[in-house]
Amino acid sequence: MKNLIVIADWVYDSLTCQEITSSVGGFLSTSSLPRITFVSSTPSTVHASYLIKQVVETEERLGKPKNTVIFQNTDPRLQTKKGVEKAKGAEFIVIELKSGIFVCGPNAGYDFSMIKEKIKKIYLLKNFDKGTQFRSRDLYSKVSATLIEDRLDELKLTPTSLNIIPNIGAGFFVGHIDNYGNIKTTIKLSDFIKKGFKFGNKIEISINEATRICEFATNLFGAQPGKLIIYPGSSGNQNDPYLEISVWRHFTEDEKTTGIHEFNNPLPGDNINIQNN
Repeated sequence: MKNLIVIADWVYDSLTCQEITSSVGGFLSTSSLPRITFVSSTPSTVHASYLIKQVVETEERLGKPKNTVIFQNTDPRLQTKKGVEKAKGAEFIVIELKSGIFVCGPNAGYDFSMIKEKIKKIYLLKNFDKGTQFRSRDLYSKVSATLIEDRLDELKLTPTSLNIIPNIGAGFFVGHIDNYGNIKTTIKLSDFIKKGFKFGNKIEISINEATRICEFATNLFGAQPGKLIIYPGSSGNQNDPYLEISVWRHFTEDEKTTGIHEFNNPLPGDNINIQNN
């Protein structure tokens, strides 16, 4: 039996997490329960995509990818500004990655864009986009249980094209905010190298209507404490990590601001603009 990782914008609600645990267990063919863990997303599909990407990177490098199923549900109904019938949302897809990980969930916005290059096959599961207010519990948990038990042939899947997943584009975004207030971006180290930036450069960065000067440092502790910096972080591919923006703090100072405070508490999905200073 495979393990299940749930990434969704309702994970902060402990009741919802318990309902998912109960319903997944109820749809299994045995009385044994898998290991289920939860990762909380915001309603941003960029955030969901970043979380999926990082979970996949870690599973493929340090975990057991062939023993892993990821179920995500971040669907802010971006495809419409009108009321919908039967709580209709994005179409449900099942993805098999080249590493053997299965990923499933509604194909909303950029949810799966950051793992696009890792995809081996994509399937559409029709008629799973409407019919209940809480599809994660009532419909999607059944798909998760089927994938956990490796019963893919029981699902009425229709092969589909990689083109149904949009490219995230050339822009840069806030990918995630960690518990220290560090801003994890979708900017790869190679993106900065291509722009000609070198360590020690002063760079003008604008996020959430705030513009600040950051030093390009080798790591979070590669400059002086209290200085706003941008640096290769701990997320993404180890050979080409995503950059982070923050301030090295001892947390003994009177002023304990970090990255989020410098940019007026941005949210995952916010745009990042960069200029050489």
